[in-house]
Amino acid sequence: MRPFLLVCVLFLACASAAFARPNMRPFEPFLAASPLPQTQLVLRDRPGGKPVATIRGKTEFGSPATVGVAVSRGAWLGVITTQLPNGVLGWVRRSEVRVRPVAWSVEISLSRRTLVVRHDGRAVRRVSVGIGAAGSPTPAGRYVVTDHIDPGAESAIYGCCILALSGHQPHPPAGWDGSRDWRLAIHGGATGAVSAGCVHADETTLRMLMRLTPLGMPVTVTR
Repeated sequence: MRPFLLVCVLFLACASAAFARPNMRPFEPFLAASPLPQTQLVLRDRPGGKPVATIRGKTEFGSPATVGVAVSRGAWLGVITTQLPNGVLGWVRRSEVRVRPVAWSVEISLSRRTLVVRHDGRAVRRVSVGIGAAGSPTPAGRYVVTDHIDPGAESAIYGCCILALSGHQPHPPAGWDGSRDWRLAIHGGATGAVSAGCVHADETTLRMLMRLTPLGMPVTVTR
């Protein structure tokens, strides 16, 4: 029996050592960027390419303009911005923006109808959410938070808080003006597949996100 016990002990020791040192990459913060003061940021279709849009210092809701950095290529950054369609990057000169790391992120699963808040890559909150109805589904994609909004008089519709996203709803509900730019957001509302495309979260989660997370925080929506 003793040789058998020795083999078991050695196996357990090796297994413990393997689990104690998992092959995991260290957390890499997402990067957000803002135009330098007095700079009108020009978005291009590729590094050094033709201009496709411009970004001023403030959003239409009055927040400091912020984009998410999706890729870096030499002196150029490919950024996520509400100025362009979902999934399309705009390219800006690195020298024209102020870049900062973002340790917070949000992951939304449409199939599970869950929202996970992460800090430094670690899940700190997981909740059930409402998502787009069948006729106005929430589009999957990678977005960033552009504004923290107090809905004020419209709080009965949106709850305590609105986190506006860079994404757009290409399939608004029937009867809505299809020529308008309907922005995606995370705000209050019922759970289930019930919304016009926005994500509904509970008040505690919304207030946490408003209080702790910065503009430019990445929000990834998966099917």
